[in-house]
Amino acid sequence: MTNGGTDGRIFMAAARIANGGRFWYSGAMSETIESCPCGSGKKYADCCEPIINGTAKAATAEALMRARYSAYVTGGIDFIINSCEKGEGIEDIDRKATEDWSRNSTWHGLSILNTEKGGESDDEGVVEFTAAYTLKQMRDVHHEVAAFKKINGDWKYVSGTLITTTVKREGRKIGRNEPCPCGSGKKYKQCCGRN
Repeated sequence: MTNGGTDGRIFMAAARIANGGRFWYSGAMSETIESCPCGSGKKYADCCEPIINGTAKAATAEALMRARYSAYVTGGIDFIINSCEKGEGIEDIDRKATEDWSRNSTWHGLSILNTEKGGESDDEGVVEFTAAYTLKQMRDVHHEVAAFKKINGDWKYVSGTLITTTVKREGRKIGRNEPCPCGSGKKYKQCCGRN
């Protein structure tokens, strides 16, 4: 999977900051959410948190996928990297780009579309999912078919095939001659729109 300059080895979702199992989304620091970001309907402490913290193992490939998503939402970059199969390509993971994407994005939810194998008694599995997020006022849906493998009793992310989607701007487009939204007083084209 690719996004934010990574090599395609890891699923990047996005996030806010975790604080004792509570999450802040969309920069709204007053709005705390205790339910698990993965969308299971369970409390974070009873769902993905023990997997991310290493006090429980993911029982299925889907459980690992949900925990990886929640790790992006909570900024658990170590878990995301460590939940990848070791070997070729693992050193190519761009940690800074992963952290930046996690920190600077706003998540809108995870949807599991399909699973093939990946059960407790399986050694391999596939999870197709979408994760909707907004980054730099651009709403996007990350759609991936991810392969997982059980190695020494632990599920690991092996690889993913990205299904491309159309990116949609959130809000109206800023005109080149309009004042820059950063508040500098300059025209957008002379400030943040220079690229």
